[in-house]
Amino acid sequence: MTPTPHGKIMLVGIGPGNVEHMTQRARSAIEEADVVIGYVTYIKLVADLVEGKEVIRKSMTEELDRAVSALEAARQGKKVALISSGDAGVYGMAGPTYEVLFQAGWTPEDPVQVEIIPGASALNSCAALVGAPLTHDFCAISLSDLLTPWPTIARRLDAVAMADFVVALYNPKSGRRTRQIVEAQRLFLRHRRADTPVAIVKSGYRRRQKIVFTTLDSMADADIGMLSTVLIGNSNTFVRHGLMVTPRGYANKYDMADGGSTREGERPGRSLSTGLLGWLELVKLEHAEGADVATLALRHRLPQDYIASVLAAPDEAVEAETSPEEDVA
Repeated sequence: MTPTPHGKIMLVGIGPGNVEHMTQRARSAIEEADVVIGYVTYIKLVADLVEGKEVIRKSMTEELDRAVSALEAARQGKKVALISSGDAGVYGMAGPTYEVLFQAGWTPEDPVQVEIIPGASALNSCAALVGAPLTHDFCAISLSDLLTPWPTIARRLDAVAMADFVVALYNPKSGRRTRQIVEAQRLFLRHRRADTPVAIVKSGYRRRQKIVFTTLDSMADADIGMLSTVLIGNSNTFVRHGLMVTPRGYANKYDMADGGSTREGERPGRSLSTGLLGWLELVKLEHAEGADVATLALRHRLPQDYIASVLAAPDEAVEAETSPEEDVA
């Protein structure tokens, strides 16, 4: 009796959809697959690579069905390419597939192998089209409340708006979900200037690509849909010559108008004078001068219990030497 060959599930991130922006491994995974499974729109994006293969097309809300179909085919010894746009691990099929696998009793020792093949997510591809908005700290939040309660989404929006992250909004609006982007705008305006730069990229690197630059107070009026990604800048983000840029912070340490020379009191490769150690000294000095914990928490916009723990902690040792090669920022 011939043993059943071992199957494999390849979770393939195809990037924004243009074949030129797919990794070589993503292309080869689809080419070597016996079965290709994916949302109908994603299948169209890789149509040239799936000719002659078994293709299973699924609708937008059938993610678990896609994962179940992939496991069934792999149990039959087939190589399966389960495709996601962008990256399979960023709002893609990697998570649902592992949930289905674990529910079925799968472990990494199982004969069915699993490989995740990364791709450029929407925030990467959209950022590349509009400039350099993600050069400093950023995060992504989906506005879809199909699986996540709205209060959870709202708390996340409020937290990142206050914390001054650059934010990429996924799934910002659909035919039925039209108010979520309005509520996101309302929450951001509690913490950000009305003229904060916003870029809206629709169908990035695809045939109907459209890019719009606007501001926070006007973004909800723009043409936004499920194929859009909304990039909201932080307090330092600017738009110049049609490019959205978020500074990394070099101007805090270097004089950009003087050939990049180090500012007085700063040293290359070392923390800012307003970095952690400098800030710790400042807080303890302010406390010694009479500022209580509540006042310091309000002044520095940090939790009172954190300020209290900082004041109670013993003084740290002198900062270890760090070469510029180890920490250029």
